[in-house]
Amino acid sequence: MPKRETSPASAPCWIELSTIDPDKSRAFYGELLGWTSESAGDEYGGYINFSKGDDRVAGCMRNDGSQGATNVWLTYLCSDDAKATVDAAAENGATVIVPAMDVMDLGVMAVLADPGGAVIGVWQPGTHEGFGVYAEPDAPSWFELHTRDFQTSVDFYKKVFKADPHSVGDTDEFRYTTFNIGEEQVAGVMDAANFLPAGESARWDVYFAVADVDATLDKVTKLGGEVVDAAQDTPYGRLATATDTTGTRFRLQGPNVA
Repeated sequence: MPKRETSPASAPCWIELSTIDPDKSRAFYGELLGWTSESAGDEYGGYINFSKGDDRVAGCMRNDGSQGATNVWLTYLCSDDAKATVDAAAENGATVIVPAMDVMDLGVMAVLADPGGAVIGVWQPGTHEGFGVYAEPDAPSWFELHTRDFQTSVDFYKKVFKADPHSVGDTDEFRYTTFNIGEEQVAGVMDAANFLPAGESARWDVYFAVADVDATLDKVTKLGGEVVDAAQDTPYGRLATATDTTGTRFRLQGPNVA
């Protein structure tokens, strides 16, 4: 049961659901993953925290579309100095969407679009260290950038977030790099130039670990979501892609069945 008291710099440390219908989203993930949810209060704009047991695993906030795309899971990478990270990002081709800003005593946040167009959050922890548990059933388990600008993106995260890249595949059919903290792989970058549909922007995908991917997909459809990519055994476990009741994309990861 991986738990974090603190989040290592450059590692994914929080995920946040931006949705047009927080109530519908709370109901869906509560039923699907067994999460509980609680409003942080009016002083935090009605921000919602999802928890698995006693551990916070994700956030949720309403998006009326005025600040860009709705219905998306946003991944935050940990930074020791969010303002310095934002400055470095801008110098290396990123677009600053939300400048570094204090969130009470919880920490400092920012939101960027990397040079390939993928949106990524920045979080400098204060009293909020990020998710307390991950990579176990019903918790976030993996974070993956799909981009058309593979090498540019790898170089960007190395320079700006001090990520440690390790190539695990370098062919036209499979070009993939992981970002590591010591021996631990914490995120991946996929060369998606050959399969991202025209007009679809680069993106960070969030995976949730589940005990049974197929049973979870059945529950997705019963709850009003949709299956995007059917479950398939891979060297990295059984993977699938789905959307929730508001159309938000997420991925599932579990044990292979073969």
